Amino acid sequence: MSDLSPAEWTAILLSLRVAIIATLVATPFGIALAWLLARRDFWGKSLLDAVVHLPLVLPPVVTGYLLLLTFGRRGLVGGFLADYLGIVFSFRWTGAALACGVMAFPLLVRPMRLSIEAIDRRLEQAAETLGAAPWKVFFTVTLPLALPGVLAGMVLGFAKAIGEFGATITFVSNIPGETQTISSAIYSLIQTPDGDAAAGRLVIVSIVLALGALIAAEWFARRATARLHGN
Repeated sequence: MSDLSPAEWTAILLSLRVAIIATLVATPFGIALAWLLARRDFWGKSLLDAVVHLPLVLPPVVTGYLLLLTFGRRGLVGGFLADYLGIVFSFRWTGAALACGVMAFPLLVRPMRLSIEAIDRRLEQAAETLGAAPWKVFFTVTLPLALPGVLAGMVLGFAKAIGEFGATITFVSNIPGETQTISSAIYSLIQTPDGDAAAGRLVIVSIVLALGALIAAEWFARRATARLHGN
């Protein structure tokens, strides 16, 4: 780690910042959508589920281009945000967080939905019978029981956000110090003479972060499961 240059540290810290923000912002939406897909039947449910998982099957460049068309300075949403609220996503680190959040969202939602579906609905019905409001049932029964899936989804989403490349570079480009994450820094280094050593160091950092995230997901899930079972 002591061999890392200031530019490499900048890319690492920016990647962590982007991944953390993307995960924290996406999590409430992921929980709400996971509950909706797990607990409600409605017209268009299959279509909504397909849209949620679309970033997994679309080329990342396509997702990035769609984000640029939507949230760019002249986009349908981006133009309004820039002109009236002063919020700009394109070619900013906030745009990188948005792109990472969109790409990580399917991996974040899936474990949450499976965890909610695995909950015995009789527990929720018992709470309702005792007079608990729907929101209270969700926060005191459903969410605590779904905690292992929520944690697993958050960590998987974080790991995906750390490694995101295609959508990010298409939407916010590769600007050192602003949008250059670990992945885009590696991409630049492997095209630079004598950049192999620096690229190798960042590859190792990426592997360590990914492994750490997966191990943490397993540990938190085990801790949450043991706590729920009173062990």
